[in-house]
Amino acid sequence: METKTKISGAKALIESLIHEGVETIFGYPGGAIMPTFDALYDYDKKINHILTRHEQGATHAAQGYARVSGKVGVCLVTSGPAATNAITGIADAMLDSTPMVVITGQVGAALLGTDAFQEIDVVGISQPITKWAYQIRKADDIAWAVARAFYIARSGRPGPVVLDIAKSAQVQEVEFNYKPCNFIRSYIPIPEINPTQISDAAKLINGAKKPFALVGQGVVLANAEAELKAFLEKADIPAAWTLLGASAMPTEFRLNKGFLGMHGNVAPNMKTNECDVLIAIGMRFDDRVTGDLATYAKQAKIIHLDIDIAEINKNVMVDVAVIGTAKETLPAITAQLNTSKHTEWIDTFKEFETEEYDKVIKREVFPETGELTMGEVIHKISEATQNKAIVVTDVGQNQMMAARYSNYSQTRSLVTSGGLGTMGFGIPAAMGAKMGAPERTVLMYSGDGGFQMTIQELGTIMQEQIGIKMIILNNHFLGMVRQWQEMFFEERYSFTKMKNPDFVAIAKAYNIDGKEISERSDLDKTIADMLKDDKPYLLVVNVEMKGMVYPMIPAGGSVTNIILGE
Repeated sequence: METKTKISGAKALIESLIHEGVETIFGYPGGAIMPTFDALYDYDKKINHILTRHEQGATHAAQGYARVSGKVGVCLVTSGPAATNAITGIADAMLDSTPMVVITGQVGAALLGTDAFQEIDVVGISQPITKWAYQIRKADDIAWAVARAFYIARSGRPGPVVLDIAKSAQVQEVEFNYKPCNFIRSYIPIPEINPTQISDAAKLINGAKKPFALVGQGVVLANAEAELKAFLEKADIPAAWTLLGASAMPTEFRLNKGFLGMHGNVAPNMKTNECDVLIAIGMRFDDRVTGDLATYAKQAKIIHLDIDIAEINKNVMVDVAVIGTAKETLPAITAQLNTSKHTEWIDTFKEFETEEYDKVIKREVFPETGELTMGEVIHKISEATQNKAIVVTDVGQNQMMAARYSNYSQTRSLVTSGGLGTMGFGIPAAMGAKMGAPERTVLMYSGDGGFQMTIQELGTIMQEQIGIKMIILNNHFLGMVRQWQEMFFEERYSFTKMKNPDFVAIAKAYNIDGKEISERSDLDKTIADMLKDDKPYLLVVNVEMKGMVYPMIPAGGSVTNIILGE
């Protein structure tokens, strides 16, 4: 008679993760998850656990890891405050379609509902901001739940999943048998292509005189960068990218016309309201892209390619919806396209590009006098890395400047908090990005405010020797809020000026080299010193206190209401 070996639920959890190809976990131990951490002690050769200094840091690190690697990011934390600390990262991952599995400890099943120590309704809290949230109460359900969680997190439109595992389930014994999940009844992650939608889209594009494509992160998530390029080149369609769509096209690609949205480039914003066919690919018509919907692209026929049917007609009513993954829908449309040339239409972008250069870029990136600017710092660092680095940003002026003035030569090169706009995202996300792509240079741009929100993660960087290059663009203000106060609140700078610590001294306390500069003459050599090796480094650049991110479309304004500066 065959005897099947039983193992603890904690070991079953770890074995399940190994079956899903997990190599790196970000987490923080505690009482309700301690049996799993104890089991993890024996798996140090198979799984690399990164001890972050805060659970929010663990979630953002998992996001950064997922965004650059294309794998599912994994977090392991305990119950109660640990789980609630993870909520911001879970919400961030949901809005930015990042595949992540967050495993939280929970009190024993017999104590559920008693308000036991560190008990919190994790599933109830996280359901609105996850693709799936499930509580595991017995060891028999662990392998099944993990398989389902990874399938849901990575398939279709990716997103976060939460597994809340009772402590009693971790210590129970179970006969382990792992079966990967590749089907869930009523869940259709990749819809079947509708041939009529494909042909209708192709007809509109073939008849267009002024086609224009908007490229979102859906292209990157679908690994459809080559399909996008073939599509654009065959029909000679100019294209622009959303914040999360950055690097889906190389900066130097001839049909790449830049950045859409509130702080985007002038030409693509203006041309949105001049094109005759607008093709949105894997983007969700966020309000920071559209501005006033009442005036957005009213002259155009609109085609929307998206994997998520819930995005169709949610914000912008479209003429043709193409449901499916861009990896399949783009080549299907391309096959029916005429080979076209739209030289005259594309040339009309040049006037706006010249205007933006003369009124904004020249002053921001190539100033001859005055204080250092964010744009020139970012531009110089991008050049010094041959435009090959992964750029991770915090949120605020640093984010918009980094997106605008970094150049991208390969995909998955910008990691930023788009939908939620989470200050404090930068440091831990950069840690995860470096773990996910150790061979690449990782730059992290932050303001002085956002840096201090997760500054404790310098401890993780020290312990793991994570070689990220951290750049604080220090203007001694909460810069973006100050900009709005200056423009729309009569310069009433209510609680935005910051008295900051000696950031370099703090970094040195964590055995991280760094330097603070204020002079233009120090910039080139300091950048070279920062990039000379793969060790962690902090560069603090004191930039102009009241610098502004231009262009700017006021919130709720039309995409053509662009402010170029004083």
